[in-house]
Amino acid sequence: MPATSSGRRARAAARLPGRLPRPLERLPIRWRLAVVSAGLTLVILLGFALVVGTLTTRRIHAQFNRELSSTADRATQGTSVVYVGGQARCVRLDRADAIIRIVTLDGTVVCQTPGAPNLGPPAIGRTEEDDGYRVETRRVFLRNQVASFPGATQAWLQVARSTSAVEETAKRVRVFLAVGVLGGALAALLAGLAIARRAISPIAELTEVARRIERTRDPSLRVPHPRADDEVAELARTLEGMLAALDASRSETEASLSRQREFVADASHELRTPLTSILANLEMLAEELEGDPADAAGSALGSARRMRRLVADLLLLARADAGRSQRRRPTDVSSVLVEAAAELGPVAADHELIVDASPAVVSGAPDELHRLALNLMENAVRHTPPDTRICARTFSEGGSAVLEVSDNGPGIPEGLAPRIFERFVRGGGERAGSSGLGLAIVQAVTESHGGSVVLEPPEDGRGARFVVRLPALADQAAATEAADVTTPARS
Repeated sequence: MPATSSGRRARAAARLPGRLPRPLERLPIRWRLAVVSAGLTLVILLGFALVVGTLTTRRIHAQFNRELSSTADRATQGTSVVYVGGQARCVRLDRADAIIRIVTLDGTVVCQTPGAPNLGPPAIGRTEEDDGYRVETRRVFLRNQVASFPGATQAWLQVARSTSAVEETAKRVRVFLAVGVLGGALAALLAGLAIARRAISPIAELTEVARRIERTRDPSLRVPHPRADDEVAELARTLEGMLAALDASRSETEASLSRQREFVADASHELRTPLTSILANLEMLAEELEGDPADAAGSALGSARRMRRLVADLLLLARADAGRSQRRRPTDVSSVLVEAAAELGPVAADHELIVDASPAVVSGAPDELHRLALNLMENAVRHTPPDTRICARTFSEGGSAVLEVSDNGPGIPEGLAPRIFERFVRGGGERAGSSGLGLAIVQAVTESHGGSVVLEPPEDGRGARFVVRLPALADQAAATEAADVTTPARS
């Protein structure tokens, strides 16, 4: 029952008088206005043409009939038949504008204009049309009756004119009216398009401003207001108010996020001092205690170290979010890579770590770049099984310093690849033992140095391959000074 009532409501809504036909609803507004205007003009002109055409055609035919009747009257008064030597002769029979025949009641031709067609027997008392001619019949009297027409004292005068000329005139009138109707409808369509385009030009300006705001993400741009205080002006005011509200909301959100970033950065920085004190005390306790207390102190020491690492990660990300950057200086990425590999060596003892370091100098923060290289190699060690080969190399390519870390391990799951650089995304789940910030830090450091990091397909089709590209230092003198000649290391 509810479905039936809703169906009735839908059909009733479809029959509303103000609803446009479906094909018109798919057209742009200016075309709808133009088509509706042209349609109304066409209907009006069609009615006008029908009335004018009917009246004009009737008037043409009536004028033709009057002229034919007048011609017949004049011919009756001015035409007579005489017989000379037994032959009938018509007097003043020829008329350039009509065909005249004098016949008896049985249709015998007494005389006629040259080339006159057969108009048939006379139609007494009425006007008829025969084979494209309109015929008027009048009575005439015969003079000097002879034996050729015994008892015939009267005959019938047939006056005819071709209807082709009048039909041609009526046809021209109809063609003229049809052309006028179509031309008027077309003119109304073009005029409607022009007027509609001009009428909706303020909306087009509003659309252009909205697109500019979308491109620039600047809601403070001025919204144009039309001169007339109409619906478009109301739309402009509404849009301006909405943009002002969005701008205020964005400003509040940015201020809140900025305060949060500052808080995280400051809190992370402040946590480093007590954590350092805790680590020192735990290390001392772990050395002095024995048995279960020593194990407990060692466990606490491990947790404190992980906390220090997490705080350091949060501090680095918070500084990147807040736009705080360390002092930059010419740095050879190859030296940074060798130092990071040496630090990771004890952890990667069960992996085959290959380092190929060619000079590649950038303007950067050595500590952050060290963290970047260490995280990439540590990520490969943590998420690959023992005996996996890990290759790390640096080189210069087309004005960029490239750091590449690849392995021949199981690779990255397909569903995880698009989110690999997001924060707190763990490739191995909770069992991986990571915070999920390693690759997020890689991306943050890379972007803060004006570079990019991507996960590219491995060359041999196996494992994972991370490629970091940083802008190479343009000052060759500084690059030469910063670059220490490093022999490619293997461990």
